[in-house]
Amino acid sequence: MDELTKTEQLGDLYAYYGSLLTKGQQNYFEDYYYNDLSLGEIADNHNVSRQAVYDNLRRSAAALKKYENKLHMQEDYNKIEDHLEKISQLIDHSNVSQAKIEIIELLNNMRGE
Repeated sequence: MDELTKTEQLGDLYAYYGSLLTKGQQNYFEDYYYNDLSLGEIADNHNVSRQAVYDNLRRSAAALKKYENKLHMQEDYNKIEDHLEKISQLIDHSNVSQAKIEIIELLNNMRGE
């Protein structure tokens, strides 16, 4: 997986779970990934070492991945989005009966059935 893909994946996970990180982790994460600051710039802004920033970002990324592994919010959202796209296409093609089946399947999946 290339660096851009990893960054996009972390950004997506941050959208779901960022509020579960500490305020410090949020600040470092946003400075690095959203504000495009270097490790040195972040370290200077927070009066810490570059290594401290790096370690914090690494722990934050691990925490975000752990939350997704346990809670599956992004995975579930993607599944719902896929179902809705399929339902939309079925309706566009006037296949309402199949769309209804997809809606029922989606609802059952959301209930965990």
